[in-house]
Amino acid sequence: MSVGPLFLAFFQVLIAGLLVGAIYGLMCVGLGLIFGVMRVINFAQGDFLMLGMYFTFYVVSAFGVFSFLGPQAAPIAGALLAGPVLFAGGWILHRLLISRVTGTRAAAEREAGQAQLILTLGIALILENGALIVFGSTPTAVHTPLSWSAWMIPFFGGASSVLFVNKARAVACVVSVLIGAALYWFIGRTRLGKALRAAADNSEAALYMGIDVDRAHSVAFGIGTGITAIAGGLVATYYTFQPYVGFDFVIIMYAGVVLGGLGSILGAFWGGMTIGLVQQLATLVLPMQLQNAAIFVVFLLVVQLRPQGFFGRSAERV
Repeated sequence: MSVGPLFLAFFQVLIAGLLVGAIYGLMCVGLGLIFGVMRVINFAQGDFLMLGMYFTFYVVSAFGVFSFLGPQAAPIAGALLAGPVLFAGGWILHRLLISRVTGTRAAAEREAGQAQLILTLGIALILENGALIVFGSTPTAVHTPLSWSAWMIPFFGGASSVLFVNKARAVACVVSVLIGAALYWFIGRTRLGKALRAAADNSEAALYMGIDVDRAHSVAFGIGTGITAIAGGLVATYYTFQPYVGFDFVIIMYAGVVLGGLGSILGAFWGGMTIGLVQQLATLVLPMQLQNAAIFVVFLLVVQLRPQGFFGRSAERV
């Protein structure tokens, strides 16, 4: 293979890595927010992603709620609507169940960590098997013209050398970056966002300052759930899914959050971006089946060289 095709292949997978990595980053931001504020390892996060996928599918494809927007914009609107709907679901779930083993109620209990793990694992199993009963096991996807069309960018001015940018992934990438930036601004600039940071940094001091820590945890869990659901809706526009698809992504989410630095919103996004780049670049030298193996090789190297992650030193919490 000559140098030209090598460079073309490299830039093609680099673009694919950036597009996929931005969506991974949004997934990781949702999980990172929950861990940063609540310090809870949530095994059900991948299943919230799955629910976002199915919500988008039924709203857009089955019921045609946003049909007036056209086939290009309707899936994006459905994915965005999944955010507030799953936020409400996450809020209720936290108030009814998660709050029993987190927050001020569990602060003095030594076994709270084990209870959190078992509870979130149980929720994950219920969501997966419940989805299997309700939705069935047949893989599906949100059909949109964007998923099978691409922009063609000339490479080095040659007529036969072209870079292809999938439109569905490109739009999902832009939406992911905008939502991630909006969440970063919300956490850093708004009164509620600062309350979440205070609850994350020192929940006891936050209580003395008049902050309702349990309410802050409910908000953080709801936002984290909604953000991940939006990411799921965006992924559904170009990726087939079934009720157990969350397991495929929850490993990526945790790897990205750890790479970025536990508790850092910005770090979680860049951790997800790194995962996407490594996953796609690995296809240049490895078979498709070994993409995840490459991710964890890089993960182990980074953890060995910088255990606190990319942004661990500058931001231990949200």
